[in-house]
Amino acid sequence: MPDSAEDRRDPAETFRREIVSFTRRGGRLTERQQDAWDAIADRFVVDVPRGLTSTSVAEGFTLDPAEVFGRSAPLVLEIGSGRGESLVHAALENPDTDFLGLEVYVPGVAQTLVSMRHSEVENIRLAVVDAVPALTRMLPAQSVDEVRVWFPDPWHKKRHQKRRLVTDDVVPLVHRVLRPGGAWRLATDWQDYADQMLEVVGRAEGFTTSGDWAERFEGRPVTRFEAKGIAKGRMIRDISATRMPA
Repeated sequence: MPDSAEDRRDPAETFRREIVSFTRRGGRLTERQQDAWDAIADRFVVDVPRGLTSTSVAEGFTLDPAEVFGRSAPLVLEIGSGRGESLVHAALENPDTDFLGLEVYVPGVAQTLVSMRHSEVENIRLAVVDAVPALTRMLPAQSVDEVRVWFPDPWHKKRHQKRRLVTDDVVPLVHRVLRPGGAWRLATDWQDYADQMLEVVGRAEGFTTSGDWAERFEGRPVTRFEAKGIAKGRMIRDISATRMPA
């Protein structure tokens, strides 16, 4: 869905509109999703003050992870958490770690709540926020132990590729939120985007990387989305980098 006029006129979002990674935000909730939203969204979906758009972050707002989670623990950020398959799996496997999922598609957030409710997992918080303002100002500097970007929109049409999330422009934003020694993990089933990711990460200032494809991250389950890519014969590519000390 094309960006609305509201999206285009928000001055807070003009930083790099080409790295907005989503296509739509709305959509109807199923009865089960609505029920989960009504029951637990107040607790698990962060109430983010907005700028001019529904996925922006108001100037001056900074998230306090310890306050939001009610404890101090390692924090993993997943950008584009979708329906929450990877997020809920990771939270169940790592109860002593906190997980923050950014997702602009509200039914995806609601489905994550359904899964959380079913699994009785509580170390997840969700935010309906675009990645750029979240990385730029919502999250405190050096507050995240790991950033995960699983299967971002490849924007496969040439004229749309400027909208891809993983570009040179996003590197300093990821660097800003990661603690020294923190990991930046990526995966895609789109080879052209994988090549771009590898190039971006390979020259990323402040990061170290092998310069080659990484082994599959053991903590990432095979989601339905990934399974579809495999069924179509696509190669799954993993890339990883580590934030260097300041």
